[in-house]
Amino acid sequence: METTVVSELFPLFHAAETETLDWLLSVSVEQAFTEQDQILSNQSWGNAVYFIVSGWVKLIRWHDQTPITLSVQGRGDFFGESAVLDEPPRGTEVIALTKTEVISISAQRFIQILFQDPQLHHKLLQITVRRLKQTDTRLQLRYYPPVVKLAYTLVNLADSYGKPTEEGMEILLLSKSDLADLADLTQDETEQFLSKFQNKGWIEFNSNQETLSVTNMRQLTHLATGNI
Repeated sequence: METTVVSELFPLFHAAETETLDWLLSVSVEQAFTEQDQILSNQSWGNAVYFIVSGWVKLIRWHDQTPITLSVQGRGDFFGESAVLDEPPRGTEVIALTKTEVISISAQRFIQILFQDPQLHHKLLQITVRRLKQTDTRLQLRYYPPVVKLAYTLVNLADSYGKPTEEGMEILLLSKSDLADLADLTQDETEQFLSKFQNKGWIEFNSNQETLSVTNMRQLTHLATGNI
């Protein structure tokens, strides 16, 4: 992968020095996974940081032998850094939702990069703060109507990972259980409000049944943020 591609694809590396990116690519490992492959197990956290080149993954935590989806990430994002810098999470795994390609860099090399390039260190702090804010918003949403929670979840996915198309912002069509976990809803509520959004023309299920397009971002954003 070219240095310029890495810089453009990953927000974390937008301000990184060229020398940093060249070195990163020289020590990184390219990996490919198929749908439902386990990328990170409970025992392997803290060994490396993973950068998503293509595809989608979900982070799940097991509770009473039931997997709960904590987050979904797509192209341009990364995971595993918190376990490198702090304690690894317990009972947590990362699963590929689609065919997924990543580049990984070992924990030792990642920490070296942070010391070598202050701009990268600063950017990582910015992204970490943004993620904390998103987590705080999700906690606040627990007390809001289900329709608001689902709207916020879809808007957040579209803002973070959406692919612009003629129909709108295209995202992965998650399973009802994954989407329900992310929005803190029941599967029945999720299905009910997805149908309402579709009838209003705010979303569209694409013909391949693998993706969903947010076709009226303005209205969905107004519903999601106008009540928070």
